[in-house]
Amino acid sequence: MEEGFNYFDTAHGYLEGKSEIAIGKCLASRYPRESYRLTNKLTGNFFEKEEDIRPFFEEQLKTTKVSYFDYYLMHAQDREKYQHFQKCHAYEIAQQLKKEGKVKHVGISFHDSAEVLEKILKEHPEIEVVQIQFNYMDFNNASVQGKKVYEICRKYKKPVIVMEPLRGGALANLPKDAKTIFDSLETKASYASYAIRYATSFEGMFMVLSGMSNLEQVKDNISFMKEFKPLQKNEQEAIQKVTNILKELGGIPCTACKYCVEGCPKKISIPDLFGCYNAKKQFNDWNSDFYYKIHTKTSGKASDCIGCGQCEKNCPQHIKIIEHLKEVAKVFETK
Repeated sequence: MEEGFNYFDTAHGYLEGKSEIAIGKCLASRYPRESYRLTNKLTGNFFEKEEDIRPFFEEQLKTTKVSYFDYYLMHAQDREKYQHFQKCHAYEIAQQLKKEGKVKHVGISFHDSAEVLEKILKEHPEIEVVQIQFNYMDFNNASVQGKKVYEICRKYKKPVIVMEPLRGGALANLPKDAKTIFDSLETKASYASYAIRYATSFEGMFMVLSGMSNLEQVKDNISFMKEFKPLQKNEQEAIQKVTNILKELGGIPCTACKYCVEGCPKKISIPDLFGCYNAKKQFNDWNSDFYYKIHTKTSGKASDCIGCGQCEKNCPQHIKIIEHLKEVAKVFETK
């Protein structure tokens, strides 16, 4: 706040329900309401019918200790979730909340193909902002379709909020060969800075969200974003080289959003197990076996999966989780 960064993003399910509480205690209780912008979301898991939406929204206001949200997003929209929101008239209710002054702007966060996004924007031209996954690894990813989705936002003149600019932290924790590429540049900046500046350098980017975990990361982000400078040609070339290196390593494109964990009947900590798998496959991390044992001490193992499909329904990346869990089991449980 002191450095001039006053945009905050939350949702009811983040941090097992503690994110909204933290906003209320750390932000709303300490600063005048007009001094910051707060985004919250309507998540499909928390309402079954139209009548559930308003009580849920009012509880969000109460928990975050504010009288309105600057932005209220229809959360994690994809083809299936959009149908649920349509059935419950969620978009119409959001507009009513805006008329009442409880929401200033209505938008969506999105995880699906460019085709689905265009359908939503055509049917709801009142949408004011779109939050998308956007980073240099997913720009040409056939599943995420970062480039195509971004182009649809530009086509319909919607400001873009970027999520996952570091792809769940993966673009800040690079393998040795990739680090060497960035280390050779004269800028001598953090690996995270190149990824965040990459996303910010595109036209129409309204906000770039960085999931910071400690004060050191906050200070690093401030250092290159306070007086933002677009990527130079040599930095763009370095990012392309790093992208090529990472593509050759393979791995599971999980961003550790943890949407898959909720409702798993075997309580499998899927993102943690995928993280172990990627560390072993991409970085040859000898510690990954140790961490696999830690993550499965009190939670399910990959081989415990019964193939119910609950996780795949909730996955924003549309990962074939069930098949990947079989791969993980072969790597860590077959000795």
